[in-house]
Amino acid sequence: MPKSSLARLVALTSAAIALGLVIAVAVRFWSSGGDHTVKSLGKDVAGATLIGGPFTLTDQHGTRISDSSFRGRLMLVYFGYSYCPDICPTDLAKISIAIDLLGLSGDVVQPIFITIDPERDTVQRLAEYASLFHPRLVALTGTLDEIRQVASEYRVYFEKSGTEPNYAMNHSDIIYLMGRDGRFITHFGQGTAPEQIAQAIRKELDQAPARSS
Repeated sequence: MPKSSLARLVALTSAAIALGLVIAVAVRFWSSGGDHTVKSLGKDVAGATLIGGPFTLTDQHGTRISDSSFRGRLMLVYFGYSYCPDICPTDLAKISIAIDLLGLSGDVVQPIFITIDPERDTVQRLAEYASLFHPRLVALTGTLDEIRQVASEYRVYFEKSGTEPNYAMNHSDIIYLMGRDGRFITHFGQGTAPEQIAQAIRKELDQAPARSS
């Protein structure tokens, strides 16, 4: 085989392998469900964070608030919408239970709910909705562009389904654990129990002194 043909074959094979690895990583991330031990999927090969980023949104009291407001605390971040019939309230309840299971240690954990339906999830609506869950839950809304931006930073998918005014929202169902510095630590899928979430947080809290020394 001529050297030029061999070189092209090697290049095509390498490209195919690289594409296969990218697809495999993506599939593994979105199908990992309750596997909250896979941390490397939140970073690139250089160790840079791929999930999370800066945002400024409006909370359920009408106050503009940014991600930097939560520095020094762990964040449990969840994207959903208040008209969600079952999955969203179930996940928010799991977050609340997990924090309560931590006892006093749970004070360092900030639960955050970001709507992907800002058209209907107004400040007043979110104030009523957030009151149904953990007393420290911060519920955030904003313009559609702001929501799209933060959803993009967290690799969250969402889209309308159905017709107005009673449409539903299809969206990713993931709980993110973010560090005191705002960086991604791990994620929890739909099958994760509150006890597992609390266990992962305890592990992170136990490691904190070693990291700061």
